[in-house]
Parts: sequence; C-alpha cells; structure tokens
Amino acid sequence: MNDQEMFRRMRESLYTGVICDTLDDLGYRNQAMRETIRPLNQEWVVVGRAKTILAVDVYHVSGNPYEKEIAAVDSILPDEVVIACTNRSTQNGLWGELLSTASKVRGATGAIIDGLIRDSKMIVELDFPVYCTGTKPVDSRGRGLVIDYDCPVDCGGVIVHPNDVVFADRDGVVIIPKDIALEVVTGALDKATRENHTREELLAGKYLRDVYEKYGVL
Repeated sequence: MNDQEMFRRMRESLYTGVICDTLDDLGYRNQAMRETIRPLNQEWVVVGRAKTILAVDVYHVSGNPYEKEIAAVDSILPDEVVIACTNRSTQNGLWGELLSTASKVRGATGAIIDGLIRDSKMIVELDFPVYCTGTKPVDSRGRGLVIDYDCPVDCGGVIVHPNDVVFADRDGVVIIPKDIALEVVTGALDKATRENHTREELLAGKYLRDVYEKYGVL
C-alpha cells in the first residue's frame, strides 16, 4: 500500500480513537497530543507525513528573522503536514494566513501548531486545516525564531520525527511512528470494521456483553 492509497483509506474509514486503540495494542500509549491543540474548524480531517519545524522564543529582532521559517515552508512536499514546536510559547504567533497559503500551494494537507496562530478567519476561508492552542494577533518577528526543521520535535507532548504519519480530526491529533505505519493502519482498519458491525448489532437491540464477546471491541 503506497502513501496515497494509505492516506485515502485513512481519510475514508478511520478516526483518531480507533488509531489510538491500535497503537495501545502495540505498546505505543503516548501518541495522542495534548487536548489543548484544537482545530479552527471541527470538520477538518488531516492526514499526511510529518514536516517538523522547531521554534524558540526570542526577545530581540535578529538580522534575518524569517530565514529558516521561509526555507522550511518552501521545502514542503505534497501530502506533508506541518508539525511546529514552539516550546509551548504564549508570546509567539508563529503561524498565519500567508504561511498557510504557501504551505497549501506546496501540497501540504494541514498544520499542527503547538502554540498560537493569527489570521484565523482567513485561514478558515482558505480551507487549510490548522490546529493550534489559541490565537494572538502578533507577528513572530522579535518574539519567536525558527531554529531548525526536518528534525525531531516535541509537539503536544509527543515526540514527532520527520515522515511519521499524522492523523487529526475533531477529537485530537495522533502521531503514528513511521516504522509501524502500515501495521497500525491495517490494524485500525480491521478494528473499525469490527466496530461498525458492533454498532449495527447494538442498534438492532443486541446486548452489549454479547456483541463484545463476538467482536471484542468497545
């Protein structure tokens, strides 16, 4: 299963809960980001490979404050999801409309920002999925600085490596380590099918205990 087929099946059939359950079964119990990272639009679903960006707070305007930020966005590949660590900054409005526009044109499928963003109205109108901890109408210039990209980052309490698989919906953001991505997706698809059968039988009036014993999902 190549990435395009895998992402299509994930988008059509999966949701964060069933992915988390599958990761739990494999011993990966800390792959869901903090609940404070929320989508601007709850209807958005994000799937793709992680494009990691690392930023830190600063307290002065450097000579070229956007250099690595621009380089990171310009290097985005199709079907990547921006994963931005701000070290939980409350002063840096790292992300906005123009970065969203540039990322969408490069083929990104969304951005997960562990920090604040601005231009939320324009981002929603652009229909580029962005998750964040909140909004603040300030520029990053003199407040935050991108210091690296395509490196491991801590985003929402999860260590994310470049090319890990990202899945996000209204319930949150889950990171699937790249080395087990196919195994997790295959297992999650199977569990989602069993959950669908369970739901149908419960709606038909079957008892929860009997249905659980049959399909083994809850």
